Amino acid sequence: MLFNGIYTPVITPFSEDMSINFDAYSQQVAYLASAGVHGLMIGGTTGEYYVESIQERIQLLKTARDVAGKDIQIIFGTGSTDPRVSVELAAAAADNGADCVLIGTPPYSLPTQQELADFALAVDKAAGLPVMLYNYPDRMGINMEAEFFERVFDASENFVAIKESSGDINRLHLLLNQYPELQTACGMDDQALEFFAWGAKGWVCAGSNFLPAEHIALYQACVVENDFNKGRKIMAAMMPLMHVLEQGGKFIQSVKSGVSLAGRQGGLVRPPLQGLAATEEQVLAEVIQVLKNRVAEIVAG
Repeated sequence: MLFNGIYTPVITPFSEDMSINFDAYSQQVAYLASAGVHGLMIGGTTGEYYVESIQERIQLLKTARDVAGKDIQIIFGTGSTDPRVSVELAAAAADNGADCVLIGTPPYSLPTQQELADFALAVDKAAGLPVMLYNYPDRMGINMEAEFFERVFDASENFVAIKESSGDINRLHLLLNQYPELQTACGMDDQALEFFAWGAKGWVCAGSNFLPAEHIALYQACVVENDFNKGRKIMAAMMPLMHVLEQGGKFIQSVKSGVSLAGRQGGLVRPPLQGLAATEEQVLAEVIQVLKNRVAEIVAG
């Protein structure tokens, strides 16, 4: 299974009563499919999986598959602080439309590399699908290291990709040089150009929830056209957005506001998160408009 292109970790719009607005969610999935993204990630951090029940997460997967159709790849997140929940979600993945499962380290537990490998293999066994690993030490507490890779590769052929979100450029070098059989996807938005330059072909990017064409443009320039002069220009145009999304710890809120600014319903966030202030929304709107105009100019030549 190849992971080439733009993969959108889909938001979950919540209504005033904090229930999932499945109409808005379906509209968002349909929009992304029609916009040409190469895959969807359901149940990722951007989708606020950590405040959703098992039943809600499975229903989000089923809905995404029903709306998007059979031709787009869907990665289903199995993240949880409880490994038993991850196994349960993995077991439900294939029956409800997933093509692949995302396996990350259970937060807060700080397992050894052997313990982490045993956990990943248990989730893999329950799913029986291709696996994308998720390395995000800032949220999970540890990195996936050599011992982990050796153990899972020796035991299963399903481990085919990794979303690398450490922010450590040395990890990118290590993965692409020492584990070429593992497809490395960018999970750190401000490093997308570097990932593509080193040979990565996939980018899991939350901003594609509201700017899919612009994210696809960077992939097209770097991976398809091998035009890194154009790629650098597009990336430079996107950097102010990366800054706005990351500042102040309001990443998910900003992504949802971006969706609403684009004319769809981003919905509310569930606590403990809170929405953007009006001034923050205005700054985001201005950055988005400038970005769109600049990327359009670059693509037009």
